[in-house]
Amino acid sequence: MKTLTMSTAVALAFALPAFAETDGFGPLLSPAELAQVLEAGDPLVLDIRPADDEGYASGHLADAVSAPYGLFRGPEDNPGQLPLDADLTQVLRGLGVRADLPVVIVNQGKDATDFGAAARVYWTLKSSGVQDLAILNGGVNAWTEAGYALEKAPVAPQPSTIDVQFSHQWLATTEDVAAVVEGKDSALLLDARPESFWKGDQGHPAAAKPGTLPQSQYFTHSGWFSNGPAIVDAEAARRLAQENGLSESDQLISFCNTGHWAATNWFALSELAGVENVKLYPDSMVGWSNAGYEMANVPGVFRNLWNQVTSVF
Repeated sequence: MKTLTMSTAVALAFALPAFAETDGFGPLLSPAELAQVLEAGDPLVLDIRPADDEGYASGHLADAVSAPYGLFRGPEDNPGQLPLDADLTQVLRGLGVRADLPVVIVNQGKDATDFGAAARVYWTLKSSGVQDLAILNGGVNAWTEAGYALEKAPVAPQPSTIDVQFSHQWLATTEDVAAVVEGKDSALLLDARPESFWKGDQGHPAAAKPGTLPQSQYFTHSGWFSNGPAIVDAEAARRLAQENGLSESDQLISFCNTGHWAATNWFALSELAGVENVKLYPDSMVGWSNAGYEMANVPGVFRNLWNQVTSVF
């Protein structure tokens, strides 16, 4: 197995995040850019923070609809699991999501991990057929730090009639990953977790055991951040992808514990760096380990016990 040498984003001294090279809407918007978009049009703004006083109810962007991240996630024993198409259809209809209506996704903007929620929702909506998507880079924190106001009155969404037929273009299933591990298909299996998870020194509580996918490499999701919770721009993402050999594979499958950190790697590579054929494995190591598939870097009984003991202190 090969471990990637991750160049730190700090050393690249990036400027403030900018648009990727698209038609002008997304995949990233700075607060100033979003303010212009809101003046010029009427996109659907989805606030994916909790609906309570710790999130949406404490203050939100004008006209933002509350869409807690949990609506897009699976059950407690497999948080990365995709909702069924019928269930996702009902969720998106209730939020007013339409395929032809631009959507802006807003998270809190606490740190790099928090960005994963926005990236996962972006991936879900794109795979559901939404054509124009953007993430507010830096989230609500960046919005208020830039001097823009929040409102507290809840916004009632206008229900839609969207019919979700989830695309497999950016999706890797457990069967797809197994085909790679068994040598029936080829792909770069990229672990988005910190090195300690990849090495088996740490594990997710819902996983059957610590470890990683056989033949995998890792590039920690936080490598795409150089200035707090705002992800790097498209030029910087392309540079990082090239420096770390992430733009050379015919197929790349991004995974982590539950498809959260992995969504950041998917977003940075697919939407910012423009790498083709990047897929997200939503179930990731929790789903894989509990299904009993082969794993790598699994610690022995005594090492695993030692890791659990030392993690407490």
